[in-house]
Amino acid sequence: ILARNRAVLDQINQNVIAQASQFFLKAWYQNRKNSISGSRKNIAEHYDLSNDFFKLFLDPSLMYSSAVFENENMTLEEASDLKKEIICKKLDLKPLDHLVEIGSGWGGFAIYAAQHYGCRVTTITISQAQYDEAVTRVNEAGLAHRIDVQLKDYRLLEGKFDKLVSIEMVEAVGAQYLSTYFDQCKALLKPKGLAFIQAITIEDFRYKKALNTVDYIKRYIFPGSFIPSISVLTQTASESGLRLKHLNDIGLSYAHTLHHWRARFLTAREQVLALGFDENFIRMWDFYLCYCEGGFKEGVISNVHLLFESTSY
Repeated sequence: ILARNRAVLDQINQNVIAQASQFFLKAWYQNRKNSISGSRKNIAEHYDLSNDFFKLFLDPSLMYSSAVFENENMTLEEASDLKKEIICKKLDLKPLDHLVEIGSGWGGFAIYAAQHYGCRVTTITISQAQYDEAVTRVNEAGLAHRIDVQLKDYRLLEGKFDKLVSIEMVEAVGAQYLSTYFDQCKALLKPKGLAFIQAITIEDFRYKKALNTVDYIKRYIFPGSFIPSISVLTQTASESGLRLKHLNDIGLSYAHTLHHWRARFLTAREQVLALGFDENFIRMWDFYLCYCEGGFKEGVISNVHLLFESTSY
């Protein structure tokens, strides 16, 4: 309903009370910049909630990003594995490749790539909870010799890699640091190396307004985040020396993914409470999940797969 009545919402947001509210929210948001120390704080507030909490509604590999549904009859697990397989194929992963992953999550993609394609993976996160879980999962999979999990900010990573992947991490970078992010992607890649980025996007004509608005997601769910537009992503990447080779929109798949997450989350309500979260938290997350599902279903926001090639200069 909200997504289908954007014109009305725009008018509401122009009234005096809404504008005054935004003034104070923007002042608060100025303190959530994604400097190296600020990023750790912002990420911790969401991803360090509880590993056991995320296990209640994500697929077994703990992929907290859009899956790819070829049809509505697919299970979340099948769609999650298909997404991982699509990424590996687009990157043309080989056993001798050294892949770097910016934003490891809980290690799901790194483990899949190493298991199915035999490559080496260096994967980084700034979430202590994710790092601990990823290391445990890598060791349990017997892949410690292939996967190096590091608790490190992407700006501090060094080395040269054959391929790069970053799955829905760019939203946590912040608009102020988008050029820094792509410059680092370029610096980490060997000449002609491939970079695969999965990103949530917003319509181009709404980008600037959304950037200057502190909405529900920024206030309560993902502090420090932003949603880029496709043109902002591709132009910034190009300026950093990354040439776009492929783009695919999977926005409707995210609506299906969120539908599965919300159903699992609500089914696990008592378990969520048992972890120490309260009814207010449950209402907040229920709204967050259905709010996002509606946005993707109506096309207000979307999700894209971007494949870049590092230039030789």
